[in-house]
Amino acid sequence: MKPIKSIDDPRYVKALSHPIRVRVLALLEERMASPVELADVLGVSLGSVSYHVRNLHRLGLIELKKETRRRGAIEHHYRAKERPSVTDKAWSEATPIAKQAMVGSMLRQFQDYADASAAAGGFDRSDAHITRTRMKLDEQGWKDLSKACHELLDKAAQIERSAEERIEKAGPDAPSIDVGLINLMFEGAPMMPERDGRRTGGALRGRERPRRKAPAR
Repeated sequence: MKPIKSIDDPRYVKALSHPIRVRVLALLEERMASPVELADVLGVSLGSVSYHVRNLHRLGLIELKKETRRRGAIEHHYRAKERPSVTDKAWSEATPIAKQAMVGSMLRQFQDYADASAAAGGFDRSDAHITRTRMKLDEQGWKDLSKACHELLDKAAQIERSAEERIEKAGPDAPSIDVGLINLMFEGAPMMPERDGRRTGGALRGRERPRRKAPAR
């Protein structure tokens, strides 16, 4: 089967059209697992998980890595394949249904990841960060902010490489921290209808930077 290289591939859109498949893909991107292990983590019946795993395998999103014998049966262990890379050009040319499928998939993964991390104390550190920022920009401002987001990811990659070098130099027992970084930039919609020119809601857990009002003329 040809590898999936575009988010417009019908197989990819179909794979992301069901929440269980989205969650299975997220778990198999982290590590190899069998349907039995996946069902236990997701709290879903083995039959349901096995059905979606078979579909993901048939669609070419996951691959069989090994087989083990367990109680007279063969247990199959899968791992997610690399997702198709999405350039700015590819994203602009993608169909709305492909974009909605991918965005919906990623947001569900973000929520599962953040919820699990928060439950495990992932935000307990004093220097953990969670904000929601509302802004009013022109077209140039949008482009500048988009560039800043890309630069942040490049900087984060550099920080990770430096950390990996220090950890490797310190030896196998060197402590390390699993870090989650989610970077979102989008055209925002008000969470509550505006009243008298001011928004009446929209606060989220954590720190929030409200949009500054323009001075009256």
